[in-house]
Amino acid sequence: MDSRAAAPNSDPASRKGSHEDAVRAVCARCGTTNRVPRARLGDGAKCGNCKELLLSGKPFELSKATFDRQIGTTDLPLVVDFWAPWCGPCRMMAPAYEQAAAQLAPGVRLAKLNTEDEPELAARFGIRGIPTLIAFENGHEVARQSGALDLPRLLAWIKSNVQPGL
Repeated sequence: MDSRAAAPNSDPASRKGSHEDAVRAVCARCGTTNRVPRARLGDGAKCGNCKELLLSGKPFELSKATFDRQIGTTDLPLVVDFWAPWCGPCRMMAPAYEQAAAQLAPGVRLAKLNTEDEPELAARFGIRGIPTLIAFENGHEVARQSGALDLPRLLAWIKSNVQPGL
């Protein structure tokens, strides 16, 4: 029989800040990848570099320069709205998309990509009509929806296709 007492907090899952219970979140402002303890996702985590809120509950803009890092580096599900300023259905869905971002935070992040400004990304993902929503998990597309959705249908679609990072 081993007479040594177990070290306090010897279980990796019980250590605060351990990599096992942390998620990576990429700052929408500066692009820095931050590790946030899963249990503290909703506590107003800020970027270690620029001090902006990491999970603000608001959709953020993506560009060619930020897209791959946001999609491929974060551990949180990310839903991207491919849209354009001239698109009536896109503008009609925008308030529901904002409300969905607030309701789903911090477990799911929502972003927007202006297809007029980033036609290469729209072509890369085969966007034929807008608005088109694409859900990503672990850097991979997991679901796609074309056409505007009201808030209840938008929330139902997101919840049925991604697992919140909480």
